[in-house]
Formats: sequence, structure tokens, C-alpha cells
Amino acid sequence: MTIAPEKTAAQVAGIDVKSLIAQVVAAPKAETLHSISPFTLEPLAEIPISTAEDVDLAFETARRAQKRWAQWTPKERAKIILRFHDIMLEHRSTTLDLIQAENGKARSDASEEFLDVLLTSRHYARVAPKKLAPVRHRGVLPVLTSVSEIRHPKGVVGVIAPWNYPLTLAVSDAIPALLAGNGIVLKPDSQTALTALWAVRLLHEAGLPVGLVQVVVGPGPIIGPAIVKNADYLMFTGSTPVGRQLAEQCGERLISCSMELGGKNAMLVLADADIERASEIAVRACFSNAGQLCISMERMYINEKIYDAFVARFVERVRGMRLQAGVGWGSDMGSLINEKQLKTVTEHVEDALAKGATALVGGKARPDIGPLYFEPTVLEGVTHEMRACINETFGPVVSLYKVQNDEEAIDRANDTEYGLNGSVLTRDTKHGRKVAARLKAGTVNVNEGYASAWGTTSAPMGGMGASGIGRRHGTEGLLKYTESQTVAVQKLVRIAPQFGMDDEQWSHFMTASLAAMKKMGMS
Repeated sequence: MTIAPEKTAAQVAGIDVKSLIAQVVAAPKAETLHSISPFTLEPLAEIPISTAEDVDLAFETARRAQKRWAQWTPKERAKIILRFHDIMLEHRSTTLDLIQAENGKARSDASEEFLDVLLTSRHYARVAPKKLAPVRHRGVLPVLTSVSEIRHPKGVVGVIAPWNYPLTLAVSDAIPALLAGNGIVLKPDSQTALTALWAVRLLHEAGLPVGLVQVVVGPGPIIGPAIVKNADYLMFTGSTPVGRQLAEQCGERLISCSMELGGKNAMLVLADADIERASEIAVRACFSNAGQLCISMERMYINEKIYDAFVARFVERVRGMRLQAGVGWGSDMGSLINEKQLKTVTEHVEDALAKGATALVGGKARPDIGPLYFEPTVLEGVTHEMRACINETFGPVVSLYKVQNDEEAIDRANDTEYGLNGSVLTRDTKHGRKVAARLKAGTVNVNEGYASAWGTTSAPMGGMGASGIGRRHGTEGLLKYTESQTVAVQKLVRIAPQFGMDDEQWSHFMTASLAAMKKMGMS
């Protein structure tokens, strides 16, 4: 399962780290934190820590720039984002190197992030001018009432991004907000700030006005509330407990928010599934980004008719996965991000094994590969009293369950407070759609794990239940960053008694008119 590393984090070149960290809004003599590579625990950079006062300053700066940016047309803003798309392409290798060095993921997973930013940039830059254009509505009195719906930017959006996808979850949420005319105050996770800062630098290279995007770095309990205190809208990706706290703070200020939170996602392998294809899909669905993916699969419900054959092939594939600590291609799975995550994964697996579960493959840490590596692990016999059954592990661990039929699989998949992502594997795609529609999840993929739904940026993505509120992607992923305003112009006739009518006569006239409009099929 191990191959020699192509590069170590210390050998990654071509990035001027000092110029990146200079973008952080912090005092000249601010305290610092160390950015450390999960591959080796080697330090990458010292990053200044922002204070609550720095957050206030960041919003003041962004607000001044946003007032000018709001005067740009959507087409003019879109040109900047399309230019950013092209600049990202030019810096592909350096970007992948940085993501890997700072996050510890396999290069294929870093590539997914990179591709997502390209997809998001291109999609929203193309559709934003039309989506943000004024919309004409039929007035209360057709012809005599002219109504337009206008979209205004919220103002300055706070984006709090996690460490697991440091490029896409920082930039792909900021792009539609920028296109809508907003400024951004971005808080990347302290462990992966360099990647976010790199993306901001490329945005500036593309021509984004100086000051429009501000970056603050520091502990969540201090920076998070300071962002909510100042923001006109909050975009948060992270854990459900933190999301609940931030949502309460947003409610106090009566500002809107969108949140993608935790998940305990289920994959259903139906009786007619193609075992070879399904096992390949399942490996990617469970172990991409070492399972540190909100939409990865942690539960698999497999029909009893194919259970033994599927599990045998799935385990064989997992056993053949290549693990590598280093920057470069050739690894199927990367490292966990930090000691805390390694501890959580270890505790979930050890708890399950101690209470009677079996590890069909994996089950232990691999310090011989890298200090934070844990083997891809497949558990059987997981029951409700085990932590791995109910709680989100957020690591390379999946539990297998045998079911008699589709009804049982659907019921057990829905037996959770979460509802982020789901997967259905079947040869009968028509039936797969019906099963998918019964799963309580914001996105469901048929014959895929997560990429089909996530990669379709024109369709909404988000969670139900404890997995969040609001949506990214799709029209909602753009318009949520705007305030709608209705402008109604009344012509010739006012909406009040006319032609010598009194109030009673006017009421009868309007009632008869509305009844006639209904018969004519008018909305």
C-alpha cells in the first residue's frame, strides 16, 4: 500500500510565501501561527493572527471598495472572473503543489478542487449578467401597472471556509458573491490559509479591485463572531455544532446565512448493481480526500443477494490503494489534516472494534507512511452503540450493512439527523431515480458517489436537517447574495375608487375584474 514520495513539502518551490501572508489583515507586530504540512509536520510559514479589531478594519476596507464595485455592470465583473479562470489554468501545477503541501491530500483530490474552481468561475461568469438583470412582472392591473424586480448586492459577505477543501470552499463561494456586486471578508481555516491567500492573489492579478476581498486569519471563537457582527450575509462551511452557534448569532442581527454542515452519508447498493463498476465507485465515494469530505460515504447498505460478492471486490480494491506522503501524482489517498482528526478517526475505529465490529481491511494508523496517516478502513458489524454508526467520522472509514430489500435500505439510510448527500448504485437508472427521490438528502447521485451532483454547478447543492441551510450552486447560489427590490409604476389609473364610484362599488368592480381574469387564465 506504500510507494515512495515524489516530493516532500519542503521541496515545493515557486511560491512567494511572504507576499501571500502580507495580504492578511493584522497588526504589524501581530502574534503568529505556524502553517504545517501534514505530510511531514514541517513548518511552511508563519502567518499573522488577526484580532476582532482587525476584522472590523477588514470590513471597513471592503465596504469602501464594494461601493465602487457595485457600480460595475455584471458583464464587467464577469470579465474579471473569466480572466481569473484563465490565470488559474496558467498556475495549475503550482496551485496543486500548494494544496497538497498545506492540506496533505492526494494530488487527484487537489485536482478536483482546482477543476471545481474552474467550473464555478466559468458557470457564474457566463450566467450572472442574465440572472442579475431586472425582471419584468405582470402588475396588479395589467398594462396599467408596470413592475420590475431589481437585484442589489447584500454589501459585504463573510465567508468562513474549512481546511478540507481550502481552495474551492474559499473561492467558489466568493465568486458568485463578487459577481453579485458584494465585497468579501474571508476567513480561511488557520491550517490552510496559504491556499486561500494564493487564490486571492490570482484574483487581484485578474484585475479585481484592491480592498474588495479582505482575508483574516485566527481562532474561530474570536474571528467568527466578529465576522457575524459586521457581515451583511454569512456563508459558512463546517461542523453542525459551530453552524448552530453562528446561525443563532445571525438571527440576533437578522442577517441571512447559508451553511453546509456535517453529514453521515449513505450509499445504497441495490440487488442489480454491476459489482465491478459499483466497487470502483464506492472506493472513490468513501476514500476521496481521506474521507475528509462532507459529501463522502460513511455508510453502505448492500442488498443481501450481492453482499458477499460486492464486499469481496470492494475490500480487494481498498486493499490495493496506494498511500504516499508527498507532493506529486501516484497516491490514491492522502493524509489526515492534524492530530485532532487522527485521534477522532482512531477513537471511532477502536470503539467499534472493542464493541464487536470487524475491520475487513485497514483499522490502524500508519506512521510509517506519514505522521497523520490512517489506513482506508472497512468495518462490518457496526451497531448503534458504536460511535462510528451515528456520528460523523470525517475520515477514511466506512461501515457496511446487509439489507433484505430497497425499502429497508431507504429506511436505514434516512435514519439520521443529517441529510447532505446520498448515492444509489443500480443497473436500472429509472428505478434508481425513484429510490434517490425518497432519500432525505440535498443531493443524491445515481451510479456515482458525489461528483455528478457537486460538479453540476447549474443545480443547487446543500443539506437537509442537521446538514445545513441554504444552497450553493445553481441560481440560488448567486441570488442568495442579493436583495430583491420591487419597483412598481402605476399609469393613468390609480388603485382606488374611480369614475365616481364609492368604496363599495369599487370593491364590487375589482372583485368582478379578478373573477374575469381567472376565467381568462391570467395569473
